[in-house]
Amino acid sequence: MTYKPTIGLEIHTELKTRTKMFCDSLNDPDEKRPNTNVCPVCLGHPGTLPTINVQAVEHVLRVGFALGAKIPERSKFDRKNYFYPDLPKGYQISQYDEPLCRGGTLALSILPQADNYQLPKKSIRIRRIHLEEDTGKLVHPEAADYSLVDFNRAGVPLMELVTEPDIVSGREARAFAEELQLLFRYLGVSDADMEKGQMRIEANISVSKRKDLGTKVEVKNLNSFRSVEEAIDYEIKRQTEVLEEGSEITQETRGWNEAKKETLSQRLKEEAQDYRYFPEPDLPPLYLGVEPQPGGIFIDLGAIQKSLSEFPWQRRNRFMAEYGLSEKDVEFLVRENDYATFFEEAVSEFSLEDRGHDVKEQSDQLAKLVYNYLSSDLKGLLMEKGAELSEIKIKPEHLAHLVFFIHQDKISSRAAKNVLLKMLETGQDPEHIIREEGLFQIADNGELEGIVKKVLDREMQAVKDYKAGKQTALQFLAGRVMAETRGRANPKTVQEMISRLLAGN
Repeated sequence: MTYKPTIGLEIHTELKTRTKMFCDSLNDPDEKRPNTNVCPVCLGHPGTLPTINVQAVEHVLRVGFALGAKIPERSKFDRKNYFYPDLPKGYQISQYDEPLCRGGTLALSILPQADNYQLPKKSIRIRRIHLEEDTGKLVHPEAADYSLVDFNRAGVPLMELVTEPDIVSGREARAFAEELQLLFRYLGVSDADMEKGQMRIEANISVSKRKDLGTKVEVKNLNSFRSVEEAIDYEIKRQTEVLEEGSEITQETRGWNEAKKETLSQRLKEEAQDYRYFPEPDLPPLYLGVEPQPGGIFIDLGAIQKSLSEFPWQRRNRFMAEYGLSEKDVEFLVRENDYATFFEEAVSEFSLEDRGHDVKEQSDQLAKLVYNYLSSDLKGLLMEKGAELSEIKIKPEHLAHLVFFIHQDKISSRAAKNVLLKMLETGQDPEHIIREEGLFQIADNGELEGIVKKVLDREMQAVKDYKAGKQTALQFLAGRVMAETRGRANPKTVQEMISRLLAGN
């Protein structure tokens, strides 16, 4: 019997609010000057009193609604004893027995990964989601025998989401975390940038041959999705080897060493009783959707539900149904929100076109063309220039016009690339550029045939090679014709005409 891994995640996410969780200090993740966004409350000065940031509470509830969690009628905050220098009060304001959300699920995205590994179709259950304050940040100067504390982050609203132990591999854990980050961004509750520490993941891992769970080990310092996957897979392998040797797993906290690609022991794992939770006496309870008792704070659940927009999985289904795109195409758009918005605005232009064609019947083809030029050609140009989509001069309707000309064979794909570049540089409508540079495809077959004959007369060696059976010569001759016409000819028509003319000689 093989060892069965069991994995649960704890995901801490800094919420996007103007101020911190319990005071008016700014919540600015980009502030680089130490101890700038601080005040007596988040510095833990005696006699100061916290106040609840209601926006942070509403953000957590948005996540709860999206995941189908149960929202209680009442919630409260608790004190959690915390004896470390990065939170000067000596305790952390958190939630213990009455969190804002319980239950819910999140389905894994099941697209094949880069190595064509197919994730199973499954949903990961959520145990709870609660709200607390973040700690400060310890800074360790190089070659120094002391540490410094930056309290800019202390008191920032921090959402903790805890899963049930439904995950069985590093790959599943990574997929879950990526989908959760995407949801946070769609909801607007957090940027969840792992490089900035806005989303931090801890994994609880055990392996066992029995039906009951093995000894749990918590792994910290997972600051990228790759680290999540690699650390979990390493820890599964390490624990399996320990058990195979007849030894026992120690319940402990371990850290992930990115350079060595291994976990290292940090300390024995604390239990809940070590934190000695008790209700926070300085904060009133929260009443969620029900009238508060005296001294409580009312949260309007109806207003929160109305504020919810489309979720990532809803957009996936809609894009495939409305535009006939593949799962792979849709995944790119779902994960690149700027591109998805640009795409929809461009495709919407086709319903407004009145050029003697039944555009509706061709909508899927047009949508696919828009996607191709947006995700490949335009994105490639932006990467070369180091620019973002939101910064460019091209409007969605301009890309739609260009695609319409391509679809109607009024401009070749080769010429379209040049037009797209000119659109990017000038912001001009494609029709203006095409007319100005004379790039509309040659519609007169007589004119095109004259150009083809001219090229054949000039490229005698290539003609001989083609007649000798070298098919590459056809590509060469077609390329010469395309150059002669400055891309104004239809490549397929050119090849057919060359083959016909040479077959007659």
